[in-house]
Amino acid sequence: MTAAHPNPTQESVAKTPRPVIALGALPGVITIDAAKTAVIVVDMQNDFGTEGGMFHRAGIDITMIQRAVGPAAKVLGSARRAGMKIVYLKMGFRPDLSDLGAPDSVNRVRHLEGFKVGQTILAPDGRESRILIRDNWGTDIVPELKPQGDDIVLYKHRFSGFYETELDATLKRLEVRYLVFTGCTTSVCVESTIRDAMLRDYLPVLLADCTGEPIGYHFPRSNHDASLLTIETSLGWVSGSEEFLNALENVSLASG
Repeated sequence: MTAAHPNPTQESVAKTPRPVIALGALPGVITIDAAKTAVIVVDMQNDFGTEGGMFHRAGIDITMIQRAVGPAAKVLGSARRAGMKIVYLKMGFRPDLSDLGAPDSVNRVRHLEGFKVGQTILAPDGRESRILIRDNWGTDIVPELKPQGDDIVLYKHRFSGFYETELDATLKRLEVRYLVFTGCTTSVCVESTIRDAMLRDYLPVLLADCTGEPIGYHFPRSNHDASLLTIETSLGWVSGSEEFLNALENVSLASG
C-alpha cells in the first residue's frame, strides 16, 4: 500500500503563522489575531453624517462625525488588505415602524418627537427618502466608506448592534474574537455595542479618531471623552487610526 503524502500547499499553509498584531492602546498594548478580527463600522450613514440627513435637519452639529470619515476610510482600506472582516451596522426601521417600540417606549417617543423618523423628505441627491427608514438615502453608508463586495451589512433597530440582530451569530460563524470599532455616535450606539460585545466575551478596541459624538461636544469634557475613559477602564481598549495603521504596517514589513 502506498503511503499518502501530504499536500505541500496544505502543509505550508498549516505551518505558516497567522499575523499577530501588537496594537498600542489604553490601558495597554493588545495583541490581536488578524484572522479573528473584524472592523465594525457603526451607523456611518447619511442620516447621521451627511448634510441633509436626520441629524443635520434637526440642527445637530455633525462636524465631528464628518472628521471621523477620513481616518475610518484609511483603517478600512488597511484592514481589507490584511484580510480582516468588515461589518457595517446601520440604524434603520421598517417602513411600518413596527420595530420602533411600544407607543410609550423611549425609543419610539424620542425618535418620533425629536427626529421625525419615518417622515418623507427630498434627499440632497434628488431622491424621495424617509428619515431613518431601511433602504432609503438616509440609511445609505456615506460614500467615502461605501461597503465592498465581501463586507457584511446588518440593520439594527436599537442602539446596540447586538440587540435582535444577526451580529453575534455572524461573528461566531466567522470565528471572530477581536472587534475594532469605528463609527457614530461614540457615547450612544458605539458604546452600547461595545458594552454588549464585552458582555459576550469579545475583545473590543475603539479607534478614538474614527468616532464622533455630538452630545456634549462643546463642553470642556464631552460625552466622547467620557466614553473613551469608560471603555479603557472597564469595557475594552482605546486606540487610534495611526496606531492601527502602524501596527498593520509593522506586521507587513516583518512578513515581507
